[in-house]
Parts: sequence; C-alpha cells; structure tokens
Amino acid sequence: MTRSELHIEKPKSKFMLMTIVLLGFFAVFTALYFYSQSLITIEAPKKELGEKIIIQLPSGKSVFTYENLVVKEDGKLFYKGERNTLDLTGGTIVYEEWE
Repeated sequence: MTRSELHIEKPKSKFMLMTIVLLGFFAVFTALYFYSQSLITIEAPKKELGEKIIIQLPSGKSVFTYENLVVKEDGKLFYKGERNTLDLTGGTIVYEEWE
C-alpha cells in the first residue's frame, strides 16, 4: 500500500451496516407487536336467554323475543331488553321456534 492510498478515505461501511441492523430490529419489533395484538381476544360471556317465544299483542302485531327477557310485574307483562323496556300488557305468550 502506498502513502497516497493510506490518506484516501474509505467508504463508510459501518454506517450502512448499523442502519441495516437498526431497520431489522425495528421490523422484527413491529411484526412481533402486531402478532401479539392479534393473539389477544376479548369475548363477552354468553347469556342464557331461554326459549324463543312470540308474544301476540291485542292489536294483532307480534313481538319475537326470548323467554328470559320477558318479566311479569304487578299483573303486567314487560319486555326488558338491554337498552329499553316495553309494556306488553294484554299480549299472550306463544312458545314457538322462529328464525
């Protein structure tokens, strides 16, 4: 090697190698993060709603619901759902399968 070759700057291969290594770590970390997020599942507990029933109202209309959502209080018939309550007084309950 001559004296002039000693003073010529060599390409920075360490910088390129460090960049590739850091990008590799970032890619592996990102992939593991999204994979771990896909493993987490939260399921609501299953509610036992009872048999399927049809309530025939005096007006001729029908209400399709489940047995455990219908409550009798003080001689009145109420549908108590998750967000609302309906007065079904005067309706007759028919135990039938519906789809």
